[in-house]
Amino acid sequence: MRRKDREVTDPGKIQAIIQDCHCCRLGLQDGNRIYIVPLNFGYEEKQGKRLFYFHGAKEGRKMDLIAKNPNVGFELDTHYRLKEGASACEYSAYFQSVVGSGRIAFLADIEDKKHALQAIMRQGTGKEQWLFSEAMLRAVCVFQLEVEELSCKEHVPDRHGWGL
Repeated sequence: MRRKDREVTDPGKIQAIIQDCHCCRLGLQDGNRIYIVPLNFGYEEKQGKRLFYFHGAKEGRKMDLIAKNPNVGFELDTHYRLKEGASACEYSAYFQSVVGSGRIAFLADIEDKKHALQAIMRQGTGKEQWLFSEAMLRAVCVFQLEVEELSCKEHVPDRHGWGL
């Protein structure tokens, strides 16, 4: 990372930044192009691994591309705020972001799907203990991204001006 002064390496802080995010963008290989899709997600750290969970229809461009190549890139960001300046070059932005890459695996086991969907709902709502019907669990495609590389970066004002 070029700006080492903005790098975040503390695992607890990285997890807190991820928890503050509401959208994870996946970059998928589509021939010689990249297809980026924004998704709701769930996240957890389990047995030393960072895992993101997603869901969607069983068919479509996203699922076709993952089936062809499960290696993906991802990006999350939060707390964007414009930092004004006297001239164009003095403008900047405050933010926190996470980028990385990993490998997608489709989840077929019903209990694995429930676990992943619980994580997705917890991320989106902050609530636990959701119920999922057997029919819904059979109908939905659930997949997990196991993180292989991750970097986290932030540019924040002093704590008095952040307003979190």
